Order: sequence, then structure tokens, then C-alpha cells
Amino acid sequence: MSNSRNIYLKMMTLNEAREILFARFSHLERLSGEEVPVPDAVGRILAKPVFAKISSPNFHAAAMDGIAVKAEDTFGASETNPKKLVVNKDVFFLNTGHVLPKDTNSVIMIEYVNVIDESRVEIEAPAVPWQHVRKMGEDIVATEMLFAQNHVITPYCVGALLSGGIFSVLVRKKPKVIIIPTGSELVDWKNANTDELKPGKIYETNSFVLGKLTESFGGNYEKYDKIIDDTDKIKQALLNAVNSDCDLVLIIGGSSAGSEDYAKKVIADIGEVFVHGVTMMPGKPVVIGKVKNKPVFGIPGYPVSAIVAFEQLVQPIICKMLGQPEKERQKIQVIPAKKITSKLGLEEFLRVKLGRVGERIIATALPRGAGCITTITEADGIIRIPNHVEGINAQEPVTAELIRPLSSIDNTIVVVGSHDNSLDILSDSIKAGENSLTLSSSHVGSMGGLMAIKNRVCHIAGSHLLDTANGSYNISYIKKYLPDIKVKLVHLVYRDQGLIVAKGNPKNIKGIKDLARDDISFINRQGGSGTRILLDYRLNQTGINPKQITGYNNEEFTHMSVAVAVLSGAVDVGLGIFAAAKALGLDFIPVVTEQYDLVIPEVYFETKNIQIVLDTINSTDFKKRVEALGGYSTKETGNILL
Repeated sequence: MSNSRNIYLKMMTLNEAREILFARFSHLERLSGEEVPVPDAVGRILAKPVFAKISSPNFHAAAMDGIAVKAEDTFGASETNPKKLVVNKDVFFLNTGHVLPKDTNSVIMIEYVNVIDESRVEIEAPAVPWQHVRKMGEDIVATEMLFAQNHVITPYCVGALLSGGIFSVLVRKKPKVIIIPTGSELVDWKNANTDELKPGKIYETNSFVLGKLTESFGGNYEKYDKIIDDTDKIKQALLNAVNSDCDLVLIIGGSSAGSEDYAKKVIADIGEVFVHGVTMMPGKPVVIGKVKNKPVFGIPGYPVSAIVAFEQLVQPIICKMLGQPEKERQKIQVIPAKKITSKLGLEEFLRVKLGRVGERIIATALPRGAGCITTITEADGIIRIPNHVEGINAQEPVTAELIRPLSSIDNTIVVVGSHDNSLDILSDSIKAGENSLTLSSSHVGSMGGLMAIKNRVCHIAGSHLLDTANGSYNISYIKKYLPDIKVKLVHLVYRDQGLIVAKGNPKNIKGIKDLARDDISFINRQGGSGTRILLDYRLNQTGINPKQITGYNNEEFTHMSVAVAVLSGAVDVGLGIFAAAKALGLDFIPVVTEQYDLVIPEVYFETKNIQIVLDTINSTDFKKRVEALGGYSTKETGNILL
């Protein structure tokens, strides 16, 4: 294996990369058309204008049930001077949609017709010409243009086309994208056994994500089998792709500056590279090139990088081939819950959770790792931080691009504070009800939750702050830090908190005192969390200096993250809840049973959404599901403590 490293070409801004992209592929024409039946054309783009072949309706039709008449024959009729007309001579009975008989031009509603006998009727008011009549061509006139080229066919369009006598249309062919996943670490998820996924191996998922994104933007895709890190094999796959009927190629993986990244080299060997490295995060390592006059992209292997690179650079080319403008997301003004730093020189696509709190939409940043696909699945929007600023300030409005509809954000309950597994059960239980509510939970620790309430950026804060002076929970902290805000304190659960250790407890850890042993590595919770306060209290009780603990300054933000660190072998022990240990098959050494409560500002307490939350936590189903997690007691769940 060569030890040479792949060096970035001159880094470009996203705008510069897009300018080069469009300049180099200005020759790309809109794709030719193919004929498809009208009902199958929904979502497709017309390659040429469509003109009606027939009028609709193609006859004068009754718009009401009644009698067809010649309006002139009814003139002079009144209540004092009713006019008698002969059936099947002067008048003709008909229903809505029927053809108007010859020499008639008006319909009188049946409610205003007095039937004298089988052959005669009487009317007390005259009709006017074309009253209650759908005239021929009222909707569509033969030869008129129904839709221009590049129009996107909708389900509504189907009715208009068929009514105009159009049964098939010429639509633009879907751009064909060939996706080549590369990487020796990749494992095919089909028929895979999750218990046998070895360290260093990952499931190949990016090709399916990008393939479905391709379809969502109007293209179709073909996925090649994954290829190991081998230059010759990747090169042959790329040659096969560009020699096929595809319109563009994506090589996933092998686009960064690593010694085992091959996309740039392969593209350069048989074609030309225009861009290698864009000043955006995630997505920086993207490659743009051309082979045999076809666009070829080197897409980063990290999932979020791959998605951002695709949406910002591949989507525009697909839209160009279809003669369509780029799809733009709705933009709204939001308020960051706290200050967010960013790197100068990089445009950052920050994934955020959103929720309306009072009159403001609050944005809470999600983890920023390019490999965290859940930061996209959990995100409500994207804040784009320009490359010339170092971040955004709390409480200052910024623009967010919506990933979810605004209606769902308006129906989001924002929960900030301490992490607890019961919140996942609460979220699912709320979603299972007959409402459109969503619970959005951000884990910043109990003190962080109280500060969020103080700053009016959440509806609920989760808290388990121990008052070491008297052993109570939360109330003294609320009085100290929220003196001017009226809140309700609702008990959610009692939970067992303790030391999470590997299965079988190989280090024979028995309690808090063992954390100071030289052979023990520890993972801590973040400062301000209730778990951290509990730990510091117990360390003080036992006379242990935090400096004696290996890993005291290494922090995680959730109980599950602590448990994962133990499961992976990265550490020997962490302090967390029993439910987290049980979920991952780890052992647990109890330390304390603690109280976990919900702090709710009074201004929201009587709202419909919060009442739904309270009804849910008081339900038998919720309590049973929580207790099934293990290490929980719901004997006082729902009690209002303050």
C-alpha cells in the first residue's frame, strides 16, 4: 500500500464550487423526452407543451336538475302571470350533466317548476340565456395550451389532460445516476447478522440514502456493488459507469486527504478534476470532476457530509437536466437557545431542533459530527453559518431552512434539561395519541434546563438536582435560580442511579471509593448535570479528590452515552441510571434512588399541549412502559410538588 497522501487542491467556497460546476457543465442540455400514459406522469416534467385535442365539456350541459328551455320562450312569466309550457316541445326534463336539447339555451331548476300534468308545466319567472348551463368549452377549449414545457405534472393535472383528450404526454427522461460505494470497511446490510458486525466494519447505507434523494429530486439510480479500497477496481467501475447510459456518477468514500482515499486519483487518471475540497462543514472533502464529458462526484463517506454535498452540488445538476429550478426550503427567523461557535473560513450547515415557545421559534443545536446521521433525522431545520463569522449569539434572530413543515414545529413541545430514558417513552406515548404533538428533548443537564426556563426558551425542563444540605430535590434550586418565574414542579419518576460497569464486573468495582483506584478509568457527566452534582457530593462524603479519578474531566451528555462508553471498553465505569445499564446488558452497582421531576412555567401549564403531556404521564400505559425499563418507580408519577 502506498504511503503517499492525497493533498487537497486549492479549497474553494461553496459559491465558487457551484460557479465552476455550472461553467464546466454548461453544455448539459435538458434531457430528451419519453412518452408515458397520463396517469403515470404524476411528478414528471413535460418535455414539450401540451394542447387540448377536444373541448371540455364538448357539448352544452345542464348544470342543475330541472327543465331545458329556450330562454326567449319564458319571457313575461311572473307570479301573477305564470306561463304554461308543453313538455318535450317547449321544455325538456333533464338532470345535471345531461346534454342540452337542440334549440334550448337555459335550464330552470326543478324547484321552480310547477308540474300541471304529464304534458304541461308552469313557471312563474323567466329564464335568462345560459342560466345553469355549462357551455361547451367552459373549462377547456380545443387547441388551447393546457401546460407549458417544464411543467411538473400533479394529480390535478391528470384530470385536465384526460378531459382535454390527452392520454399520453412527452416527459423528460429521469436523469440516471450511478452510485459506486467504496471502502474496505463496508458491510452489506442485506442478510447481515448485527451480532457479527466486527469492530472497524460499518453497514453500507450511503448509496441508499443518496439513491432515494436522487429519486426525490426527479432522477433514478443504479447502485453498484460495494468496492474495496483498490484503485484499479474503482477505476474499472467508473469506466463501466461513464460508458453506460448514465448521466452522472457518484463515487462514495475516498474523497478526503487520507492516504486510502481514491476518488480524486481515479477521476484525475481518466478524466479531469475541477474541485477538491469546499469550505463547508460538513461536506468539505467533496470532489467534482468530469470523465468522458459526464459529471463525476467524489462524495464524502460520512453520512451527513454525503447528504450536504449531494444537496448542495449534485441536486443542481439533476435539476438542470430536468429544466427545473433548484428546490428551496422554506426559511424562517429563529432564536438560538444559546451561543453557537463556528470556525472561521468554513460555511457550516448546523442541524437544529425547533419549537415555538411563546411568540418565538427557538433553535437548539444538535451534535455536529459529520458521521451522526441522527442529527439529520432529528433536525427540524438547518442554520447556515457563513464562513466569515465565528458563530451566532444567543437570543439574536437568525435564518433557518426548514426540513419539517412549520405546522409540526408549531406543535412541538420543547424539553430541555437532564436526560432520562423515560422521556423517550413519553415522546412515543404522545405520538401514539390522536394529536399531532411532538416532544423535542435536548440534553444539557439539570442546571442547563433551569437556565433554559430562565431564558424562556423551553416549555419543560427535566431536573434531578440534589440539595446536599437537606436531601431534597429541585425545589431549592428553583427558588434560587428562578425567583421571578412562576413554575409548577411535576414529579415524573424515581430512578436508581449507580455505577455502570462491564458485564461480570471484571474490575470488581464495589462503590464510589473504587473510582480513585489507579487501574480504573471513569467517564463523567457534564458540569451542571444532576448526576455530576450527585457524584461530587458522594466524592466529598468519601474524601476523594476528583483529581484522583482517571477520566473525571471526560464528559458525556446522556446516560446512554455513558453506558456505551463502558460497553465499548473505552472506560471501566460511569455513573448513570439502571435503565441505561439494563438496555445494553451491563452490570449495575446501586448508589442512590433519586427523584426526577419536570419543571413547567405556569404560563404554559394550562395550555392544551402541556395538559396532553400531563394526561399522558398519568396514564397507566405510560407508567407500565416506564417500569418495564427497569430501575424506575412510578408510585408518585404525576404529583404536583410545587
